[in-house]
Parts: sequence; structure tokens; C-alpha cells
Amino acid sequence: MAVTESADGLRWRGSSAGAQVDVRVSVHRGTAELVDLLDVPEAAWASLAARAIESNGFYHPAWSRAVARHAEGKSGAQALLAWDSPARARLIGLLPVVSAFRALTLPVPALVAWQAYAPLTVPLLDRDAVDQAAATLLDAASAAGACGVLLPSVTTEGAAAQALQRAARGAGMLSHQHERAMLDARQDGDAAVDALGAKKLKELRRQRNRLADTGDVAFRIATSADDAQAALEAFLALEAAGWKGARGTALGRKPGDAAFVREAVPALVRDGQAQMMTLSTGERIVAAGVVLRHLDRAYFFKIAYDENLAKTSPGVQLTLDLTRALCADPAVGSVDSIAVSNHPMIDHIWRDRLAVGDLLLPARGGAATLRPLAAMIAARDGAREQARRFVHFVRSVRGVRP
Repeated sequence: MAVTESADGLRWRGSSAGAQVDVRVSVHRGTAELVDLLDVPEAAWASLAARAIESNGFYHPAWSRAVARHAEGKSGAQALLAWDSPARARLIGLLPVVSAFRALTLPVPALVAWQAYAPLTVPLLDRDAVDQAAATLLDAASAAGACGVLLPSVTTEGAAAQALQRAARGAGMLSHQHERAMLDARQDGDAAVDALGAKKLKELRRQRNRLADTGDVAFRIATSADDAQAALEAFLALEAAGWKGARGTALGRKPGDAAFVREAVPALVRDGQAQMMTLSTGERIVAAGVVLRHLDRAYFFKIAYDENLAKTSPGVQLTLDLTRALCADPAVGSVDSIAVSNHPMIDHIWRDRLAVGDLLLPARGGAATLRPLAAMIAARDGAREQARRFVHFVRSVRGVRP
């Protein structure tokens, strides 16, 4: 059996009476289901998100649905669903997926957790039925003909990953394990900032004073959807005016990406699931950040700043204010930076670490089915890493910012 990917998502390709057929996968078997992501009942999805045993703000329906509808290259995702009973009274598990061919260009019958514009694929599992939900999600993948499910960028020590490992009877494989910056928001905000050290803080105060030469410096959190929309537009403008805009990777440079974030962020702000935070000098916004929230965790999705003021570090100044604000919020226990490991800015400010890795699980056949799939993924990743290093080298020689 081979796999192909069409504009509307996952298909397994096989043969019938000597002729090639190309059939859209749709599974409705008892409590296990595989359906188009946009066909998931939104109320049931939102209810599950509120009951999840582990947070993932990027799998909130308002965010994921906007990404799937608008973001470039993100349409056509499906969702593995787990219901509490054949009557489908309550949704207890959800994992958005695409085919391995689409995600990894591997022609194998496997599924890969869909990344909703962020490196996090923790599934939503009902805290009151976590093991049933995890097992049923794997049943749904097996019923669809998948030999395995890969979750790139899952929190390896989280309750969801542990439940999936139990469902797979310990046959799962972890790879690409690393740590990224996280803020323990239960600590005092000033204490968290003071960890930078006296010398660095003195330099940042000097820079903030220089920033104040053009107007009073003010940190604000948008408190309404309208304020959030205005702050978001400022963010998009700042990002487009900087190096990301020059490279074409700014959100506002792609109509679909801009449409998804303009739809998702104000809606999430209205529901208390997101915040827009800005730093201004007088009436001029010089830095803006997008923060998602889900359960007791927040996510520092993106930051943009006026690069003409880089000598005053407006992005760092905003991050320090944001750190104090999130530490002062009793509803926030931790903040995921969703940044790469050893990030040159956030790693020095947030000293806590979140363990992340790729989790490969057998959907059927046990560990034996994973070994060839794991080998194919490893070979592909090795080739891509060599290509990435070569591109990085060429850019460094040419003086292009990575």
C-alpha cells in the first residue's frame, strides 16, 4: 500500500481489480474516529479542551480551525477522535494528523501529528478518561490502516505522552529529545528578571532610559478584542518591517497566514485564551508579543519589535515586562517559549527548561512495525540536517541573517 496527499488531505492508495484507486480515509468505528479536522463538532472540541489533562493552546478549536481554514500549506488536516461510548456523548480525545507523505515525504501508511503553526503536538486527552482516550486514538489510527503515529515536538514528561506510552504498552520510541526555555510563573516576577544578573540589568535600564527619550515607556495588555486587534495589526506591521519581512517569513507577508492570525487571536482574547502585549514610547508601539493561554500554561507564540531601535533592545524590554505580568497572574503556572533550544534571547531570561521530543507509536503490530519506519525517518532527518547546515554555512559566508 502506498500513500498520496491531495488538496483535501490524507488518502491511502491501493489497487482494485488491477486498477489504481485513490480513496479518502474516513473511519467511524465504535468509539474511534478519523474525520476531517473542520468536521469535528466545535462544542465537543471546546469542552474537551477545557477538561484536558495537559495543555496545548495550539489545539484549541478557535486556533486550529483558523489555521486549517487559512494558513498557507495547512489545509486538509484530519483528526483522530476518541469518544466515551458508541453513542458519542462526550469527546475524550483529539489529535490532528496528516499523512507521513505530506509531513515527511515518506510513502508509508503512517500518520504524523499536525503542527498548528507551532512546534507542539500534545493531544487533548480527557483528564477523567486519559487511558481510554489514548488507547482509542491509537485504535482510530489502526482502523485507518496506519502502522504508526509520529508526534513531533511533544512534551516527553507530560501526562499525555505517558498515557500514549501506556496505550502502546511501552513500545513507543522517543527521539530528537531536547530542552527549550520555559518560565516557572509561580515565582516572583522581579526575582525571575533579577536572574539576569546585576551587570546585564544595569545595561537594560540604561537602554530603557534611552528608549524613553522619545516618549514615556508603557507596557500594556490588551483587555478587549478591539484593543487586541489594534495591537495585532501593530505586531504584523513591526514583523513585516524587519528581517522576517525581508525574507518573506513574516505572518503579514502571506495573505492566508495573516487571515488565520487575524481570525484566531481576537477570538481567543474574547475567551480569555490569548493576550496581546505591547511596549510603547508615547503613542508609538515599538514591540508587541502574542501570548496564548490554555489551562494553567501560557505560550509565548511570537514577538516583533522596531529594528530601528535595536540598540535599546525593545524586544527584550517587552519580554521582561511580559515575564513580570505572567508571574503576577495566579492562573498561570508556567510559560512555554516554544523557541528552539539555546535561543540567544529567551534562554538567558527564562532559566527553566521544558523537555520536548518526537514520540513514535505503533498503531498496530507492536514495536516490530516501528523499526523500519523509525529507520526511514532517521535517514530522512539526517539528510535534511546536512542540507540545513550547508544552507546555514552559505548564508553565514554571504552575511545573510539566519
